Amino acid sequence: MSTERTTQQAAAATTAASAARPAATPPAPVADANGAGTAPDPRSGFAVPTAVPTARTKRKGARDRKSAARVAATADSSLPNTPPHGTRGAARDLSAAQVAAGHPADDESSGVQALKALGTPAGTPGRGPAGPNPVAQPSVEAERLRYVGAATRRIARGIDLDEILLGLCRSVVPAFADAILVYLRDPLPVGDERPSGPLVLRLRRTDRAPDESVEQRPETGALLPVVPSTEGAYGAAADYIDVPTDGPLAEVLRGVRPVFSESPQATAALNELVGGCPDATSVGPVPGGLLLPNGRRAILAPLRGRRRVIGAAVLLRRPERPAFEPDDLLVVAQLATHTALGVDKAVLYDREAYIADSLQREMLPDSLPQPTGVRLASRYLPAAESARVGGDWYDAIPLPGSRVALVVGDVMGHSMTSAAIMGQLRTTVQTLAGLDLAPQEVLYHLDEQAQRLGQDRMATCIYAVYDPIAHRVTIANAGHPPPVLLHANGLAEVLRVPPGAPIGVGGVPFEAVELPAPAGATLLLYTDGLVESRTRDVWGGIEMLRERLHAASQIVSPPPLEPLCDEVLEILGPGDRDDDIALLAARFDGIAPRDVAYWFLEPRPQTAGRARRLVRQALRRWDLEPLTEATELLVSEIVTNAVRYAERPITLRLLRTDVLRCEVGDDAPTLPRMRHAQPQDEGGRGLYLVSRMAQRWGATRLSAGKVVWFEMGIPGGLDR
Repeated sequence: MSTERTTQQAAAATTAASAARPAATPPAPVADANGAGTAPDPRSGFAVPTAVPTARTKRKGARDRKSAARVAATADSSLPNTPPHGTRGAARDLSAAQVAAGHPADDESSGVQALKALGTPAGTPGRGPAGPNPVAQPSVEAERLRYVGAATRRIARGIDLDEILLGLCRSVVPAFADAILVYLRDPLPVGDERPSGPLVLRLRRTDRAPDESVEQRPETGALLPVVPSTEGAYGAAADYIDVPTDGPLAEVLRGVRPVFSESPQATAALNELVGGCPDATSVGPVPGGLLLPNGRRAILAPLRGRRRVIGAAVLLRRPERPAFEPDDLLVVAQLATHTALGVDKAVLYDREAYIADSLQREMLPDSLPQPTGVRLASRYLPAAESARVGGDWYDAIPLPGSRVALVVGDVMGHSMTSAAIMGQLRTTVQTLAGLDLAPQEVLYHLDEQAQRLGQDRMATCIYAVYDPIAHRVTIANAGHPPPVLLHANGLAEVLRVPPGAPIGVGGVPFEAVELPAPAGATLLLYTDGLVESRTRDVWGGIEMLRERLHAASQIVSPPPLEPLCDEVLEILGPGDRDDDIALLAARFDGIAPRDVAYWFLEPRPQTAGRARRLVRQALRRWDLEPLTEATELLVSEIVTNAVRYAERPITLRLLRTDVLRCEVGDDAPTLPRMRHAQPQDEGGRGLYLVSRMAQRWGATRLSAGKVVWFEMGIPGGLDR
């Protein structure tokens, strides 16, 4: 310990001696009569000879000194020479004023510390009574630049229009002005669009500092709120202004530069913009007008974007605050330029977001169908606010025989390209479903189509067909997460389906499995974005989904579909949104056997009469006698047409749900088309009668033939 103390004392003594020793003065250069001589080398300390300056060297040095002087003069003219008096007024208790106005008091957003430094009162060290001390001038200019930099960063931080305008208002009030009004064109031009029609400005945002005459009450913690209007000290501003092309406001806007309200033209332009008094030179209140400050207490700044003027901003100061100075126009010009460019950026961003949203909406179904025997609900969530399109999709496609196809797919990525590929695959699935192919065949042809679209067109897909009459569901999978079935008793199970290969691999067969679909059960099809994230794997997410479904069924069994979808999405944590999500929920209601009548009929001339008798008996059994006459007529027309072309037995089926549905199937692949028969024609009126008398009708091609169906509305007074 003594050795260390001795060493420290010795080091301290050495340091003190070095500080007390006068600094060595380097020897001055010595020149001879010709201008040559010696000068000390800064690295070695020895004298070295210097070159003899020639006349050419002297002239070049003079030119360099003149250029440097011009550059310095230009730089001095571009920067304010004196701090604005308004900044000195703003420095008084500025942090408390910002808190009272509801503004954040951070240095980056408002430049508070910069304004405090700029607002040094006159007579303090570093400032004389007539102007700034040259020694303190660099610090003042640096603080001014700090404020401009902080304000522009606050403005540039916004993405949408509201954030950018809010950044401007929060940067200006109360640090730079007492009130601000921001007007923008209505509508705003997008990109290179040339605006059509007259120039109309709309008041988009205002802000003002709290009135100093109203006392705050620190003991209660009540602070003055920010009123988003200029009512009070300045009256009420107009919301919309039609700007004539030959008026003073249009002239000021064409000038682009900020101006004080000093000249008659500037005063008239300000009154025209804000809706003030019609007299250009008036500064007092007039009936129906505004009480606006005049002279250098008001600045009108045009907002010019990349192509044209898109608006204007008005900055105001109260009488008790020092007026603006000429150097403040440079600050306002910078703020106006950054705001206008930010508005251009926000408009382009909004257009891109609108295009993305429109594309995604068009790629997904507007609404789900309401097929017989099943209820449907769906959800779609984009990956993030900045990626509003993706490759996930869902669909529900009605099939012949009251069946419905349930589809959920996922294309790799969440970009415009993924959305375009998703749209092509979804269209292909709809076309293949219309052919009434088996689920595995649909996936096989979808895989072929993905390979034809190009390389690396990878996707996963699950395709299920639900039959409400047989209470069965057939599922084929192509590399998709397995579905989850929630039974009516609250049991949630993950269905075991063949995993299959993703769409686009090629050369891989697909398998289908048929499973029971009891009434009251709910089938959930989803994409991997719901169950997979950075914090958990797929199977961990599937287990969480199963547990959430089981917990939801313990409250209400079976739970309603729409709240159930919202409950499922709550398994996503704050950081679990790595991919977009598609969710399709199907509640199986089924069709009871007592509501189904089914017959096979031989294709004979007497078949139409037998079909009428069978329909009459079924309707009598269901207490639907009022529909007997019309239904017999339509069944007779369709069966007669089927007998003419069929070679195998004809199927006739009646379904009683919320409507009466009749289906006639045969093995002829040609679909019938309605035509208008001429007066002399003997036939061709059957489908015309069907279209006029039925509530709905259609014809669908099957894998072996076709089916023609129609629906009749059941009167509300009949008891099923």
